[in-house]
Amino acid sequence: MTVTDDRPAAEIGKDRRRKEDRRLITGSSRYTDNIVLPGMLHLAMVRSPFAHAKITSIDTADAKQATNVVAVYTAADLDESAGVLINAWPITPDQKTPVHAPLPADRVTFAGEIVAVVVARSAAAARDAAELVDVDYEELPAAIDLKEAAEDTVLAHPDLGTNKSALWVFDSAEAGTGGNVEDAISQARTDGVVLEREFRQNRLIPAFMEPRSVVVDPTGEQLTMWSATQVPHILRFALAATTGVPENKIRVIAPDVGGGFGGKLQVTPEEWLAWWIARQLHKPVKYTETRSESMMAAHHGRDQWQKLTLAATKEGKVTGLKVELTADLGSYVAIVGGGVPVLGAFMYNAIYKIPAYHFACQTVLTNKTWTDAYRGAGRPEATFAIERLMSDLADELGMDPLELREKNWITHEEFPFTTVAGLEYDSGNYEAATATAKEFFGYDALRAEQARRRESGDTVQLGIGVSTFTEMCGLAPSRVLGSLDYGAGGWEHASVRMLATGKVEVSTGTSAHGQGHETAFSQIVADRLGVPFEDVEILHGDTQVSVKGLDTYGSRSLVVGGEALVQAADKVVEKAKPVAAHLLEASVDDIEFATGRFTVRGTEAGVSIQDVAGAVFTAHNLPDGMEPSIDADATFDPVNFNYPHGTHLCAVEVDTETGQVKLRKYTCVDDVGNIINPLIVEGQVHGGLAQGIAQALYEDAVFDDQGTLVSGSFVDYLMPSAADLIDFDAHHASTPATTNTLGTKGVGEAGTIASTPAVVNAVLDAVRPFGVADIVMPCSPARVYAAIAAGRAGDTGTATEGAGQ
Repeated sequence: MTVTDDRPAAEIGKDRRRKEDRRLITGSSRYTDNIVLPGMLHLAMVRSPFAHAKITSIDTADAKQATNVVAVYTAADLDESAGVLINAWPITPDQKTPVHAPLPADRVTFAGEIVAVVVARSAAAARDAAELVDVDYEELPAAIDLKEAAEDTVLAHPDLGTNKSALWVFDSAEAGTGGNVEDAISQARTDGVVLEREFRQNRLIPAFMEPRSVVVDPTGEQLTMWSATQVPHILRFALAATTGVPENKIRVIAPDVGGGFGGKLQVTPEEWLAWWIARQLHKPVKYTETRSESMMAAHHGRDQWQKLTLAATKEGKVTGLKVELTADLGSYVAIVGGGVPVLGAFMYNAIYKIPAYHFACQTVLTNKTWTDAYRGAGRPEATFAIERLMSDLADELGMDPLELREKNWITHEEFPFTTVAGLEYDSGNYEAATATAKEFFGYDALRAEQARRRESGDTVQLGIGVSTFTEMCGLAPSRVLGSLDYGAGGWEHASVRMLATGKVEVSTGTSAHGQGHETAFSQIVADRLGVPFEDVEILHGDTQVSVKGLDTYGSRSLVVGGEALVQAADKVVEKAKPVAAHLLEASVDDIEFATGRFTVRGTEAGVSIQDVAGAVFTAHNLPDGMEPSIDADATFDPVNFNYPHGTHLCAVEVDTETGQVKLRKYTCVDDVGNIINPLIVEGQVHGGLAQGIAQALYEDAVFDDQGTLVSGSFVDYLMPSAADLIDFDAHHASTPATTNTLGTKGVGEAGTIASTPAVVNAVLDAVRPFGVADIVMPCSPARVYAAIAAGRAGDTGTATEGAGQ
C-alpha cells in the first residue's frame, strides 16, 4: 500500500513571488490618500519661504472668506492639547533641544516650516485659499553652512545661545576595549604611516514613491489616524504622550505604504496638526503633501563632515583610528536624529582589528530641514569613511586594496569577536565572501585591463573600487538601548491564531512599507506549523490588530520580528500537544510534531494541527480543565545586534575629457545568514545598491546661501533611473547568525551601506594617476572634470570646495 504524503514542502529558502505584488503593482491597494470619509475636510499648509525670520503678522481674513473654506489656523489658535513633537533620543544629558511646536509662534527656522493651516471642503479649495494667507516676515541671518554653524557664527536658535546641540564621545582606552589612540598616532608618525583626511557626507532626500499623507477621524469612540508611516505604534505612543489623549483612545493605522527608507519614521507637524484640527472641528480631515513639500519639509539624511586620522605600520597593519564628526541636525532635533551618528560610532572599525579607537561627534543645529535616519542610519557614513581610508592607505603603501584589507580583517576562526567599539560580532567569514566576489567580478582580469589603459594613455580610464563592510542592525537589546538613553526598547511582538477552519492568522508589530513581510513571514509560519503557505494571513500596521510592536527600521523586521513569530508559533505547537494527545489517547510525553502533524512515537497514529484547531473550536472533547484555545503571543528581546557583512566590487569607466562616470560592472557577495526568500533578498539588495550608488554619483540636497532648497524637485534633485544603472551581479554567502533561531541577518540596508564607498573608490582609482585625492559626492561629471584639471595643475586643495552646505 502506497501512502501519499500531501504535507507541504519546506517554505524557507524558496523563491516565492510576493503575496503583496498583485495589489501593489496593479494599484488596487489602498494608500492613505485613497481614504475618503463622510464629511471629510482637507488641509493645506502655508509654509515659510525664509530659512530664518521673525513672523511679524499673519493676515488670514481673505483666506477665511474664500469659497468652501471652513477655518484657518495659526499658532495663536493652538492650545496645549496640540502637543509638541518629541525627541526620543537625547544622546547626552545636556543636549540642546529646541521646542518643536506644530506651528511656530513668532519665528520660522527653516524654509518650508508651516506657519498656517487652511481647512476647506476640498483639497483644491484649501490650496487656493492658502495662497491668500498674507504673512509678513522680518528676515534674520540664517545658519546654513555646517562648519560655520559649528562655530556659532550665526545662531539658528538665538534663544539657545549656541548651535552646538550635543557632544558624544567614545574612547576605547576609557571604555577598556582598546588602547590609547593618541599614543598609536604618535608612534605611527615616528615609524609608520598616518593618514589625515576630511570627507563630506552629502545631504540626501528620502524620495519615497508615496508622499506623506494623514487622515484623522475623531467621530468614533476611539480617535483614528491613518498615516503613511513606518511607525504606527510609536506614533500612537507619541500622540498620547504629548496631546493628552489617553493611549487606549487612539488607533493608528498604516495602510499600504509606498516606500519609506527611514523618511517615514518621523512624527511630523502635519500629523499633529491634522490630529488637533480634527478634534477641534469634530470632523474627519485629510492632508497629503505635494512632492515639492515632501522634498522641502520631510526630513533629510546624512549631511556630515568627517575628520579622520588613521595610524598604521609601514606593512599596512592599522594601529589606531580617530574620528571627529560634525553632524547637521537641521533646525530641530528629530525623533532619533541626534542618535543617528551614535549608531555609526560603533561601526567605524568595521570588519577590522583596530587596537585603538576614539570617536567624537558634535551635533549642530542649522536653519535647514531637520535630518534623521535615512536607509542605513549612521552605518553608511561610517562605512564610507573607513573604506575610503583603507583604499587610501593601500594607495599610500603601494598595496592592492584587497590585500591591505585582508591584513586587518577579523578571520573566520576568531568569531565571536569583541571589537574595539565594544560590540560582539557573533559570526562571519570575510575571506569567503571576498574570494567569491573576486571570482565573479573577474578582479585580476580587470586590473590587467586597467594597467593596459593607463600605459596607453586612454582618455577613458578604468577604476576599480572595493568596499568590505559589516553593519549592526536588528535594533536591538533593550538594555543596550537604555544605556544609550534611547527612549524605547528593542523588543518585538507577534501573535499566532489558529482558526476553526485550520487557517492561520498572524499579527506582527513590524509594519511593512514594501519589503515583502507578508510573504516572508508566511513562509516562516508555514514551515513552523507545517501548514500551506497560502493558509497563512499576515496582519500588520494597525494598532488595534497588532496591539503591541515597535515597528520597522534598522533592518529589524526579520531578525527581531521574525524571531517573535517563531516563538509564538512554537508556543502554539506546545499548547496543541495536550489536545493532540487527548484525541490520540496517548501520553503527552509520547507526542511528536513534524511538518504539521502530531504523531504518537513509534506508531502511525496522528492528527494534523488543523484537526487540533477544529477540535479546540468545538471544545467538545478537550482535556479536563483546558482552556479552548491554542493561540499564542510572544515578545522577543534580542540579546545582541545583528551583523551581516559582504564584499562589494565596482568597476567604472571615467572619461577624462568630460568627467563622465559610467558603471562598467558591479559585483557583490552579501552574507545575510540563512535566507528565507532569495527573491525578496535579491530585490532588497538591488534597491539598496541603487540608493547607495545614487549618493555616490547623483543625489544632492543643495541649499543656497539664504537657506532655500534649490534642488527641491526631480528636475534639480537627480535620481537615477533604470537607464542610469546596470545589471548587478549579486551573490550570497551564509554564516548563520547565532542570536536567533532562524540564523538570519538583516538585509534591508546592506546594499546602501556598502555601495557608496565602492563606487567612489572606483572613481578615485580611475583618476589617481592625475593627482586626484578626493572628489566630493556626488561625483558628477563637472566635479570629476574639475578634480582632474586641478590634479593636473598640481592643485589638490580644491577637492572639497563648494561642499560646505
